[in-house]
Amino acid sequence: MKVPRPWSARAWLDTAHVMIGVPVGVLLGGLTLVLAVAPPVLVRAVPAFTSVQRSRFDAFLGAHIPPVPSPSSWRHPATWRQIGYHVLSPFVSAAGAFLVAMVWGGAVVGLLAFLPPKLQKPPLEFVFDLRDGRVLGVFMTVGFVLLLLAPLLARGMAALDLSVARTLLGPSRSELGQRIETLTESRAGVIDAADAERRRIERDLHDGAQQRLVSLAMNLGLARATLTDLPDSAREAIEQAHEEAKQALKELRDFVRGLHPAVLNDQGLDAALSGVTARAPFPVKLRVDIERRTSPTIEAVAFFIVSEALTNIAKHAAATRAEVNVRRERDRLHVLVYDDGCGGARLDGGTGLRGLAQRIDAVDGALRLSSPLGGPTTIEVELPCE
Repeated sequence: MKVPRPWSARAWLDTAHVMIGVPVGVLLGGLTLVLAVAPPVLVRAVPAFTSVQRSRFDAFLGAHIPPVPSPSSWRHPATWRQIGYHVLSPFVSAAGAFLVAMVWGGAVVGLLAFLPPKLQKPPLEFVFDLRDGRVLGVFMTVGFVLLLLAPLLARGMAALDLSVARTLLGPSRSELGQRIETLTESRAGVIDAADAERRRIERDLHDGAQQRLVSLAMNLGLARATLTDLPDSAREAIEQAHEEAKQALKELRDFVRGLHPAVLNDQGLDAALSGVTARAPFPVKLRVDIERRTSPTIEAVAFFIVSEALTNIAKHAAATRAEVNVRRERDRLHVLVYDDGCGGARLDGGTGLRGLAQRIDAVDGALRLSSPLGGPTTIEVELPCE
């Protein structure tokens, strides 16, 4: 923990938080006890009291306490936690304020102990003879030590108050667990929906636009082969249109494979990756060791990782060879992509690796990249199988 400087703004904000906590706590705690005779009114007032306390923590400590849903009745556990904090807050704040005030006051008294003998005319009457240099030295030393301890004590008292507030004013562990579970299920649903949409687009392109392009290319090829008596300009136009149709068909097929290849659904990750590595412009050694298939979403992510990694290698790495190793160990799928290229790859260097990282984070996976200048580059990914 960074020790705050005695006169830093942080020390003063901590001290102000502790001191202001006393009147705020007494006021809200008193109102809570008064309104306890009318539970329906208290239930409506407690969220407002809690909002005031949250504002105090945010203003002085910069701490945000997560809100909880407004309780619908006084039987709600969140209501009792908030009431407990408002009743307990005056005592916590008073104890902290007393200690902080004593330490700050002791520091001021010790450091200014040399003034009374100078300000009071003889005869001088003190419990301790402050005219004695040794006594004065002890006073000022103690004052200096207290001056150093005061910010730490203020920080500690503010942290204690914040800890109590987070426990009683924020969501409980069970509420956080339910929220995390809900968010996890929502994210999984979004990922599955996106994957299903990619499969639908792939299917529509394969059955629709791709078939039309195939038919167009065949007709142009037939015209190119049979219509030999046309003028040269017309024949050249047909030949150019035929070549353009074949190139468009090739690009569409590559695009469809990148979306979600049909072979991935039918035959699994091994067959799909075999096709990807076979089309790479450099030798790729592929090893897939998966005894039991994972979920379709994880298979799609793994396919995307390998496909995107090989594309990046072909564009930027100037590699002569690459290796892809995919294996399943219990509930984790391990994907490793290695190349002997020039290295220097960074996660923040372009959209390719950044897209990989985002896709992996979406399924709670982990990515490790090793790519020193001069190579080689290794991408290691761990994905949850379910």
